[in-house]
Amino acid sequence: MTGQILIVDDEAAIRRLVRGAIERGGLSAEEAANAAEALTCARRPGCELVLLDLGLPDRDGIELIPHLKALERTVIVLTARDAITEKVAALDLGADDYVVKPFDTDELLARVRVALRRHTVSSVGQNRLRAGPVEIDLAAHQVWRDGAPVKLTRKEFALLAELARHAGKLLTHTHLLRRVWGDGHVEDVAYLRVAIRALRLKLEADPAAPSFLLNEPGIGYRLIA
Repeated sequence: MTGQILIVDDEAAIRRLVRGAIERGGLSAEEAANAAEALTCARRPGCELVLLDLGLPDRDGIELIPHLKALERTVIVLTARDAITEKVAALDLGADDYVVKPFDTDELLARVRVALRRHTVSSVGQNRLRAGPVEIDLAAHQVWRDGAPVKLTRKEFALLAELARHAGKLLTHTHLLRRVWGDGHVEDVAYLRVAIRALRLKLEADPAAPSFLLNEPGIGYRLIA
């Protein structure tokens, strides 16, 4: 985790607060006060993650998300906008996480570290993924937890595989429904809830208090590796 963190916010006080937390955590940071500066900085080699405010003076920050993702930058939205619709829109555009102001700097730093580690969900051979205690063979459609085989339905496997490929990232209901059930089922959130419940029963040490497959109410799910 040696890449630079780009802090995009039009308020200098917020940039100083966030930069202090980032640098105390042993990471390096750069600042941008508007969208134009953000895109210039994000194009530089070494930029790995962008903390993006949405209320920028020259452009709505949400419009930057596809551009930043095209540059292969990890994006955490850091904004005062707390509406579920705003969160879902940002995440569906590719944002990796969404943090609402006011925020705790320790929690923000933890989310930054999780986002940076997300790409360490390792490849074991050509068709295998590992996420925490769970190993998934994508080609054979097999799953093991702590070395023991776990039997999943086809949909359960597809859902787990999608979450594991993006471990640590919050995936919206729409994203998961589209990827697993298809475009005709993007409103069928009940399908998703049933499949998540089944996965928790099969994979969680305590399904009533999940620590592996987490819910963000009204938004979606993330797998914690």
